[in-house]
Amino acid sequence: MSLQDNDLTLSTPTKPDTGVPEVADVGITQYQRAGQWRLAWWKFKRHKLAVAGGFVVLLVYFVAAFAEFLAPQSPGAYTARYTYAPPQQLHFWDETGFNLHVNGYKVAVNKQSFAREFVIDPQQKIPVGLFVRSAPYQLWGLIPSDIHLIGPLDPRQPMYLWGADRLGRDMLSRVIHGTRISMTIGLLGVCLSLFFGILLGGLSGYYGGQVDNIIQRIIEFLLAIPTIPLWMGLAAAIPPSLSPVQVYFMITIILSLVGWTGLARVIRGRFMSIKNEDFVVAARLDGASELGIILRHMAPSFASHIIASVTLAIPVMVLSETALSFLGIGLRPPVVSWGVLLQEAQNIRSVGTAPWLLLPGIAVIVTVLALNFLGDGLRDAADPYSE
Repeated sequence: MSLQDNDLTLSTPTKPDTGVPEVADVGITQYQRAGQWRLAWWKFKRHKLAVAGGFVVLLVYFVAAFAEFLAPQSPGAYTARYTYAPPQQLHFWDETGFNLHVNGYKVAVNKQSFAREFVIDPQQKIPVGLFVRSAPYQLWGLIPSDIHLIGPLDPRQPMYLWGADRLGRDMLSRVIHGTRISMTIGLLGVCLSLFFGILLGGLSGYYGGQVDNIIQRIIEFLLAIPTIPLWMGLAAAIPPSLSPVQVYFMITIILSLVGWTGLARVIRGRFMSIKNEDFVVAARLDGASELGIILRHMAPSFASHIIASVTLAIPVMVLSETALSFLGIGLRPPVVSWGVLLQEAQNIRSVGTAPWLLLPGIAVIVTVLALNFLGDGLRDAADPYSE
């Protein structure tokens, strides 16, 4: 009796998805010769959210790098006449064809509160252009220019794509400039935390004994202190006479002092697990210094894990800076960051009048989600053979 008579079908077992491409997809020779980094890249590409998060993160840092060029106005420029002006929609077409423009404003009286407020006037068209000349600036403090990506052809005409705040300042320009401060604090803070984490965690795991005991007790002491009171105490120690740039670096140091403990514990565990491996013993017998063994042999062995940890630590730094500035104990005006901008949203009356003041919060949410997705993808790609 054949299998066809009983309508039986044979099914081949499916191979579990390990994230590594099939041999037939990449070729057996290429698959066999692929190194750890290439296998990690193949697995990372299969993580769609991580790829999308990486694209968003690159876009955010591009905005941070070219903030002066991308912002239509200077972050401190204000026009008291347009206080709490609502967002204008950018139009590309009208009855004549292609015509990049925004509609102007007119003043109307609210029939419920009898307050004067701005409304969009569809009869008034304000021409908008690309690469227009407006307020002068110095890109990265080095290159003088006055060209902006977008802006009104007549600088005297209003253009508030994301609305205006209580002083008539452009919210879009301020959010773009705030991107640089908030995102670079995250990078600098993570770099310092990475340094302390690798140094102290490496010493703790490599030497063990009394050194390990002292470092671990310090970590436990820092972890036992509530985070926000610790931030408040350290931030209160910053003299109010310091310049905004000095306050910027002080806040970065504060975030780094309390952000290295988790990474140090991870590094300690990895060091303790590999300090007796053959390659470490061989380096020690070859006469390598202890610092050289830690930095040149042990740390690179789990560099992918460190990269994933750093990526996941950046959103924590961004949220920490935002929280400190929102509470008024972090960065302060005239410095522009997302946390400083969200201080405007503390007043419920202001939010009720101008809900677009919450747009910096949306920027924080999108960026933190993108960083978390990217970190998840890097963490999975760090072990390309796992399922």
